[in-house]
Amino acid sequence: MLADSEAFSGFAVPDLAEARRFYADTLGLRVSELDDQSGLLTLHLGGGRDVVVYLKPDHVPATYTILNFPVDDVEGTVDDLIQRGLRFEQYDGIEQDDKGINRGEGPLIAWFRDPAGNILSVIERR
Repeated sequence: MLADSEAFSGFAVPDLAEARRFYADTLGLRVSELDDQSGLLTLHLGGGRDVVVYLKPDHVPATYTILNFPVDDVEGTVDDLIQRGLRFEQYDGIEQDDKGINRGEGPLIAWFRDPAGNILSVIERR
C-alpha cells in the first residue's frame, strides 16, 4: 500500500531561527524554508534525502538519536565540530574516549545535541 510512497522523516524544535542557524552554519547543511508562515524547515541531506524540522513550542527532546550522519572520518569530524563549539555527550556504560567517541563494539560513533536538545550522531561509514 505505501511501498511507492516518498516517505520522509521529521522532528520538532522550539525555535526555528535557532535551528536554522545551527543546521546551516554550525553543521554546514543546506536548509530551506517553505515560506515565512509555514513553521517548517527542510534539511537537504546527501543522497537526495530531506528531513523536515517543525516548530513545537512545548518541545521535549527525545531520549534517543533522531538523526545520524555517516562520515568517513569520525575522529576528524568530531575535532572539526568541537572547533565549531559543539560538546559531545558522555554516556554511562558506553566505552568512550575524552572526546566522546565510542570505541567499543560496533562502528565509531559520537553523539551531540542540537540547541533544542535533540540527540544527533556522527557514525563511521561502512
